[in-house]
Amino acid sequence: MTKRRCVGLVAHVDAGKTTLAEAMLYLSGAVKKLGRVDHRDCFLDTHSLERQRGITIFSKQARLCWGNAAFTLLDTPGHADFSAETERTLRVLDAAVLVISGTDGVQAHTETLWRLLRSYGVPCFLFISKMDLPGADEARLMEELRRLDGGCVDFTTRAADFDEQLALCGEAAMERYLADERLRDEDLRAMIAARGLFPCFFGSGLRLEGVEALLDALDRLSPGTEDDGVFAASVYKIARDAQGQRLTCMKLTGGELAVRSVLSYTDESGEKRDEKITQLRLYSGEKFETAETVRAGEVCAALGLSGTWPGQGLGAEPDGGEAILEPVLSYRLLLPEGTDPALLLPKLRLLQEEDPQLHVHWNNRLREISVSLMGRVQTEMFRELVRERFDTEVELDRGQVLYRETIADTVEGVGHFEPLRHYAEVHLLLEPLPSGSGIVLESACSEDLLDRNWQRLILSELANKQHLGVLTGSPLTDVKISLAAGRAHLKHTEGGDFREAACQAVRQGLMQAKSILLEPWYAFTIEVSPEQIGRVISDIRAMNGEFDSPEDAGERLRLCGSAPVAALNGYQSELLAFTHGRGRLQLRPDGYRPCRGQETIIEAMGYEPEADLENTPDSVFCAHGAGFTVKWDQVRDYMHLESVLRPKRETAAGSPARRSLNIDERELEAIMEREFGPIRRPSYRSGVRNEAPAQTAAIAEKRDYILVDGYNLIFAWEPLCRLAAERLDLARGRLQDVLSSYCGYTKAELVLVFDGFRTPGNPGSRSDYHNIHVVYTRDGETGDAYIERLADEIGKNYRVRVVTNDNLIRLSALRSGVLRESARDFSAEVETVLAEIEALLRKSNEAAHKTRLKDGGT
Repeated sequence: MTKRRCVGLVAHVDAGKTTLAEAMLYLSGAVKKLGRVDHRDCFLDTHSLERQRGITIFSKQARLCWGNAAFTLLDTPGHADFSAETERTLRVLDAAVLVISGTDGVQAHTETLWRLLRSYGVPCFLFISKMDLPGADEARLMEELRRLDGGCVDFTTRAADFDEQLALCGEAAMERYLADERLRDEDLRAMIAARGLFPCFFGSGLRLEGVEALLDALDRLSPGTEDDGVFAASVYKIARDAQGQRLTCMKLTGGELAVRSVLSYTDESGEKRDEKITQLRLYSGEKFETAETVRAGEVCAALGLSGTWPGQGLGAEPDGGEAILEPVLSYRLLLPEGTDPALLLPKLRLLQEEDPQLHVHWNNRLREISVSLMGRVQTEMFRELVRERFDTEVELDRGQVLYRETIADTVEGVGHFEPLRHYAEVHLLLEPLPSGSGIVLESACSEDLLDRNWQRLILSELANKQHLGVLTGSPLTDVKISLAAGRAHLKHTEGGDFREAACQAVRQGLMQAKSILLEPWYAFTIEVSPEQIGRVISDIRAMNGEFDSPEDAGERLRLCGSAPVAALNGYQSELLAFTHGRGRLQLRPDGYRPCRGQETIIEAMGYEPEADLENTPDSVFCAHGAGFTVKWDQVRDYMHLESVLRPKRETAAGSPARRSLNIDERELEAIMEREFGPIRRPSYRSGVRNEAPAQTAAIAEKRDYILVDGYNLIFAWEPLCRLAAERLDLARGRLQDVLSSYCGYTKAELVLVFDGFRTPGNPGSRSDYHNIHVVYTRDGETGDAYIERLADEIGKNYRVRVVTNDNLIRLSALRSGVLRESARDFSAEVETVLAEIEALLRKSNEAAHKTRLKDGGT
């Protein structure tokens, strides 16, 4: 059975990668002519821009067979400016071949690629090319490779201690070596798959030296995709063919995919899609073959999918994580006179779909477009690509550093979204994390407080949004966001409500926090003559950079270190000028660090967080039937849930005070008097003495309290609901009469609560209606909030029932040990009691009638 392998070629620029690809294709018989970069006829550099520049810009695929394996070869860009394209390809590789120039050795970009391969866990073979050129020293190169990783072993020369070197790369191999057993191919394959062994081959792609040995090793030793029969695929690229048709480039990691099959997936906006595959293409260079079915291990381009994205997992394959390499410079587009930027924007979005790291940004206020790019070469390619694809000449400004922001302290952010007939409240904890951590999300909220589905929705919304800091509006990073508490409403909460509240909570927390502005840094390697190293050191010091002691690099000195991107931007031209073109500068991203003199940058950028309406820190509350905005610094005065960071009260002894589990009648009486005024007790006629009971119960029986949400009960009780449609005040009066009769019969204490905003003139009033208490809530206070507060005060000590259709109150009541009852069930109970009262009255009337008849007859 033919093995299917997906192998990628990665390298630093001008390492000979494309030449090696040509050699592999030629020796395997996939092409009949050996192309050359300088002849501009390479099989894989098919784009006009690639042939003009002599570099690979877009990842391409080719198909070849060797030995018992069918290979899909993915050629990736070598220039550092196009590293993001390379990184996207790494997700789908079974193995990689890292190409290194024999004359240049390990470069700064080589180390970047090595870290990427390690991060994605890609098994790796190394091919050191250009060994036919002067200055290529195999022994020196092996020393450099072993500094990358001690598992690098020369498979070309095979020294006398070759077996011993292999045995040092794995415990199982060492055991076999010590037992005088020969290492098998499966042993080597396992070590390569575990990234313990890295076979190294020396040769020349142009002269076809060492290439066959590399192909033999890939056939024998490269690991493959394990297929469990379940469909799974990883998308690594979105492209368009010459006719503009959208291609989803993917590798199948399990099962198979057939034409006309329907794929179910979720696009980047979270929308569910079911789309049919209209065509499957197997590309090799510019040409392709169509296939009815592709299987695990194969790479194909699918037509018919409109919402896929690079890094997406389909079927059983999980989505990939965020990219490791990010652009550090943003450029503003300068358009030709008369060009409408709003018309160009959707076209540029197509380029962003193909290269997500482009980050096309539209400033609606200034009507300007900006893009994020890795460096000078990519800016040139971008201009040419826009001209070629959209027939538009654009220029770019000098570029601006892409800052980021983080926080230095832990804060609680609160977001509340409650316009009419909507409701959500979210409490988030924002905590600082170590540099490079990114945004970490988790939930620390009990499901008793907020349903799991709502929690998942909140975390999903937080993950899908790019959160901006409040200093310069730059992306937030290195922050842990924990969902600490939340509240929903049974009838009025929708998914979008939590999206608004969660984003408000993040911004409200950031407004309170101590924020730090971060700037990107480059790690650099500079090589100059000894007489020029002093000038370079002075320049780096002036940039507030860091560096190690200079190293010997043959006729030059090498200086390695790091410095801010803002300072190194443009230093390449300066270096070439004072070294007369002989100095060399290599840069690679080196993370973000706190920005020195951030006040100057903040002032220059002029960002106003409270004026950013798309990222507001303010909340929306409801009163008088309408929503109103509450500024971020006043939200705590209005929020419905308690703060999760509220300090605990201390007792005199210094220990936290605990709530008493029991309160006596005096305390309860004080609570009721506070809410409803002095309690009216029945008066007794003079001379009548209240006799004490003959016996006293050992344990006093708990009193019954019923807390009723008035409007919920009205609208759940059909007769009252019909009456309310005509006159709401009549329905309220009728309900009070009914509940007064109910309490007179059952002897229950009842509190009837109405939302004050529905009743003009009554907000905040407390009164007694016969034998029941009637409450109209204050401005800004909902009936459910009032009921929850009162239930919490008396619920642990007395038999309390909360009557409502509001699931919010019912959940909170359950936590307090309070009985919960739906308005429908309670209305049925009241109707039963009223029927009993009517039956007693009828019986009493009948008895009285008989008595009158009897008295009248005597």
